[in-house]
Amino acid sequence: MKRSLLSDLIAWKNSTQRKPLILQGARQTGKTWLLKEFSRTQYDSVAYISMDDNRQMQAVFAAGFDIPRILQAVQLECGIKPEPGRTLIIFDEIQEIPLALKSLKYFCENAPEYHIAAAGSLLGLACHQGVSFPVGKVDFLNLYPLSFCEFLEAVDSGKGTALADVLRRNDTVLMSAYNTEYTDLLKKYLYIGGMPEAVRAFAANTDFAGVRKIHESILRAYDFDFSKHAGMDMGERIRQVWKSLPAQLGRENRKFLYGLVKAGARAREYETALQWLSDAGLVYRVHNVTKPALPLISYEDAGAFKFYALDTGLLATMSGLEAKTILEGSTIFTEYKGALTEQYVLQELLAQAGLMPSYWSQSDSKAEIDFLVQKAGQVIPVEVKSAENLQAKSLKSYCEKFVPATAVRTSLSGFRQEAAFFNVPLYDIGCWLKQLQP
Repeated sequence: MKRSLLSDLIAWKNSTQRKPLILQGARQTGKTWLLKEFSRTQYDSVAYISMDDNRQMQAVFAAGFDIPRILQAVQLECGIKPEPGRTLIIFDEIQEIPLALKSLKYFCENAPEYHIAAAGSLLGLACHQGVSFPVGKVDFLNLYPLSFCEFLEAVDSGKGTALADVLRRNDTVLMSAYNTEYTDLLKKYLYIGGMPEAVRAFAANTDFAGVRKIHESILRAYDFDFSKHAGMDMGERIRQVWKSLPAQLGRENRKFLYGLVKAGARAREYETALQWLSDAGLVYRVHNVTKPALPLISYEDAGAFKFYALDTGLLATMSGLEAKTILEGSTIFTEYKGALTEQYVLQELLAQAGLMPSYWSQSDSKAEIDFLVQKAGQVIPVEVKSAENLQAKSLKSYCEKFVPATAVRTSLSGFRQEAAFFNVPLYDIGCWLKQLQP
């Protein structure tokens, strides 16, 4: 399985400004596998240590931050003597030993010649629990579920790789020629999602029922985490918010409503639960903006937001969507009020284009733009259509009001351009936005 982030890891290794690296991402997105694959292909050896329930390393870091002693402990723990530039030291689940996280500051200052990569599924939670974070002393990368291009390469290393290359080159002629094939594969992706274990199983067996079982197993593991890491009372509130996701996204207006979590619920009762899920990387919070201007973050309305899940496949399982919808024309795109399609576009914006979106709506709710992204020195509206329907009333209203330099509708229809207006196929939206130049 190829992950696009590998090229970023290689760039980190070769950087003259390299600092200890923290690889963030939700549980089971493949962080450990990626770091081990990186070490296998780019280093002579790997010194891998999991901090989960590791009493020896807990004692080592509790004794202080003497780098030679820590390096000796690494050798004792895994039998590998770390060599500067030749060994990758991996501290996995680093948030389980907060002092190990703090030690990265001292590696950065006193032993920069050593290559250290740390992974943390719940690192965001640890940072809110009084952990002394090594601000300015670490580099960051985020790992998301597989993007659509990565999915293509995983399910068919030959033809799938060629199809992915066409998207990355933005070859609209070949995209048009193979439109049916791209659409069929995208239908599968909406159901399977990008969790590595699910994609790997489908690539091996083409078994949708097996994929669903994997999703259910992942969801059970997340449910277990709620109480384990947040306590029984807060764990139950987190669980209530998490289980409300299908209902939140199944409405025409996807603005988050506390009343869908529990009748009579108030923001103050569930804000911590919302933040927990966000810090754990299990949900993405997309804020409404009061004005579509640069920088978007300056105009975010903290009280108006939409919540999206980590992955389309997990959302499909949570909502009980049946695999047969994949075979019924374009049903999977329009089923569930197009929620999976919108979820997919969000994932492509994050994982493929590297863009964290906002959204915009009129105060009278008569017009709403699904996503706004800040790219190429401008604010770009992105309206998501669930099928080949090319009517975009909200986008037209937005363009008349704000006159953007670039406006995008993404749908099952082929690529076309009319002045500043672009229709981009759903399967190409992430790659197209990534390549957009000023």
